[in-house]
Amino acid sequence: MTKRFFKGVKEFVKEEYKFLIFLLLSVILFLFPVNYYIIVGGDISDIYERVIVSDSYNSKGSFNISYVSELKGRLGPYLLSYIIPDWERESANDYKYVDEETIQDIEVRNRLDLASTNGNAIKWAYELANKEYKVIDTKVYVISVSDEYESALKIGDRIVKFDDKEIENVNDAREYLGIIEKSEITVTVIRNNKEVSINTKVYSKDDKKLIGVYLQEVSEYETEPEVEIKFKSRESGPSAGLITTLSIYDKLTEEDLTKGLKIAGTGTIEVDGTIGEIGGVKYKLAGAVKNKADVFLVPNGDNYEECVKLKKENKYKIKIIGVSTIEEAIEKLEKLEV
Repeated sequence: MTKRFFKGVKEFVKEEYKFLIFLLLSVILFLFPVNYYIIVGGDISDIYERVIVSDSYNSKGSFNISYVSELKGRLGPYLLSYIIPDWERESANDYKYVDEETIQDIEVRNRLDLASTNGNAIKWAYELANKEYKVIDTKVYVISVSDEYESALKIGDRIVKFDDKEIENVNDAREYLGIIEKSEITVTVIRNNKEVSINTKVYSKDDKKLIGVYLQEVSEYETEPEVEIKFKSRESGPSAGLITTLSIYDKLTEEDLTKGLKIAGTGTIEVDGTIGEIGGVKYKLAGAVKNKADVFLVPNGDNYEECVKLKKENKYKIKIIGVSTIEEAIEKLEKLEV
């Protein structure tokens, strides 16, 4: 009886050790971070339910966001990328503005980019559709810290004041720095939901005053009719800007801009209405083709040239349209022959 008991305990302990070893390996493989993103392909997503406009017009076709499917940099997916042919590794350094940034910094900036892009999309869609809109709030954020200058500010800090001067937009920051003569100011920021005051050095370069950071505005709008843009918490970055703008515009105007086609695309929408280039375009084009999109909208320049080359090499049956501004994108879709 005693021998049988101790034998059972020994076997149980062995099984426990096996479980603990398995658990430890799982933690290492799927939680241990590596400085890479793992690209597992491209896809598209109908933006219809993300853009809600009251009393909107309906279209027979659809606007679709082209995106890259990626896994966060963990040891397990990183090792699998050497085995699975279609998985590719991209160094997180390629997403950094400066070497000192972390993956968390990149993710914070990407969320701010999405918020800023959505504001630009609303502005340009309502402007071009001749609908009413006005800015009701603008916040200013730090999106990068220069490696040339010393600064205690961090990515994601929301700027409130320079000394006693309230900062309501990026121009306010530039103007204040342009008139002061001192070598240090106190910057009040919102960080982790708390107001913090930080003494910050002021530097001179090419007749300009700098504090060693890059700032970005995020504006909120009041519109008529009302609009709401919904993105999932895991979605970020500025590359949906072109399609978001077109979708809002299409809902605001009577003419069906889609002409019954499945339209996919990618590209940023900048504050001046230009369409900016993006990364991962080959995955996004492949995702559009896989999902049988009729048209792929892409920024002019390197993005467009790469897509034209890929279409020829892979014999893709999709129409590729390069655009430089949001006005050009609308004009080309209006003239598109079905």
